[in-house]
Amino acid sequence: MEPLQFERHGAVTTITLNRPEVRNAFDEEQIARITAAFQSVTDERAVILRGEGNVFCAGGDLNWMKMSIHFSEEENRRDAEKLAQMFKAVDECPCPVIAAVHGAAFGGGLGLVCCADIAVAAAGTKFCFSETKLGLAPAVIGTFAIQKIGRSFARRYFLSAEVFEADQAWHMGLVHEVVEQNELFSRATEIAGHIQQNGPIAVREAKRLIRESAGLQLDESLALSANVIARLRVSEEGQEGVSAFLEKRLPAWS
Repeated sequence: MEPLQFERHGAVTTITLNRPEVRNAFDEEQIARITAAFQSVTDERAVILRGEGNVFCAGGDLNWMKMSIHFSEEENRRDAEKLAQMFKAVDECPCPVIAAVHGAAFGGGLGLVCCADIAVAAAGTKFCFSETKLGLAPAVIGTFAIQKIGRSFARRYFLSAEVFEADQAWHMGLVHEVVEQNELFSRATEIAGHIQQNGPIAVREAKRLIRESAGLQLDESLALSANVIARLRVSEEGQEGVSAFLEKRLPAWS
């Protein structure tokens, strides 16, 4: 059985973490697989990320973590950089990424949730920024986590390493919806369906705009957004979308 599975239905690809025997924890090889998978996304309209078995992802594999004890500081830096590239690949995936989270998402597994554009969790799912329990810090995932939940919640949950459940994750903005376990994948698929009703280039441009406008000064952000809308208005897709709206018909991409 492949440790990372791909299944495509139409223009939506489902990527499944498939190491249930280790709670879908990742080691160096799985990190490379996940990175390559998200870097290879081309014409998909959406990607759904899920986990096989009882949990979404428990973070780092124990054997992989044992190896790091014997690494030098430089070796650990290179290892952390590979992990960072994995999260970056998910974050910068050109199409929307929908995380369907169940069971538990701890440590780096929670980092994957933070990098997704949309996250849906099953009721009762447990979350934890668990690194400080190990004498470490949620450093690599921190950039993405703080963008997602803000400094206030990071101050509490990075430092306390408390386990919290799906309702609190929703309150924090970590996940967007909480549903029953048996509705999880169907809800993620339904959201992907909503995305497919929209202009495919427009969706990708909107995602890129969100990322690129972060941290810009007001004038820089306005200039960027003006360039984006001007380019889209004269594009074939933009012309078709506006024409379809005015003519009260479905656009060609539908």
